[in-house]
Amino acid sequence: MSLRINETAPDFTAETTHGTINFHEWIGDGWAVLFSHPKNFTPVCTTELGAMAGIEGEFRKRGVKIIGISVDPVDSHVKWKNDIKVATGFDVEYPLIGDRDLKVAKLYDMLPAGAGDTSEGRTPADNATVRSVYVIGPDKKIKLILTYPMTTGRNFDEILRAIDSIQLTAKHLVATPANWKQGEDVIITAAVSNEDAIQRFGSFDTVLPYLRKTKQPTA
Repeated sequence: MSLRINETAPDFTAETTHGTINFHEWIGDGWAVLFSHPKNFTPVCTTELGAMAGIEGEFRKRGVKIIGISVDPVDSHVKWKNDIKVATGFDVEYPLIGDRDLKVAKLYDMLPAGAGDTSEGRTPADNATVRSVYVIGPDKKIKLILTYPMTTGRNFDEILRAIDSIQLTAKHLVATPANWKQGEDVIITAAVSNEDAIQRFGSFDTVLPYLRKTKQPTA
C-alpha cells in the first residue's frame, strides 16, 4: 500500500554512517527529511548529496534533521563521501543509511516486495524508483512526498521553501499560494471567519469570496 501524506512514517532500525539508529528515536521531537538514492557512485546523486551538505545549516535553522539512504552498504557510503567532496567541495556530515537488504526501500514502497533481499547485482535502473524525498513532522507524520526521475537532480531550495510553508501553516490558520516565499502574503483558510481574521491578522484583502490574503504572520 502506498504511503500518503498525514500517515505515520514507517519506523525502522538500520545501520548508518553514524552507527545504528532507530528512525523515530533519531527524529526525536523535531522535523526530518529522508531522501533516497538508487545507487552509490552515480553522477546525479553525487551532486545531490553534496548540495544537501552545502545547505545543511539551513535545515538546522528550521529544526530539521537530514538523512540520506542508498541501497548500498555503509562501507560503500564511506568511500562515496570522498567522491562527493571532490565533485562538490562539501563534506557529507549527516548520516547515510545502508539499505543493503532493501528493507527500508520496500517499507517506504519505493521498491516492490518481489525486488529480492539484496542490493548486490542490482543496477541503478533496477532501483530507479528509489528517488524520493519525505518531509516528516515532530508527530512522525509524513508532511510531503516528492519523487524524481534519475536524470533530474532534486531542487533542495524548493524543499526548504516547502518546509517553510509547512511549518508556517502548522502554526497559523493560513495556507501559502503558488510560488510563495518567506515574507510574502499568505492565504487565510476557510476555517477562519472574517471577524476572527481581523482579530488574528489585523487586516486582509478579499480577492474572491473564498480567497483572502494577508501579511505573513511573524509571531
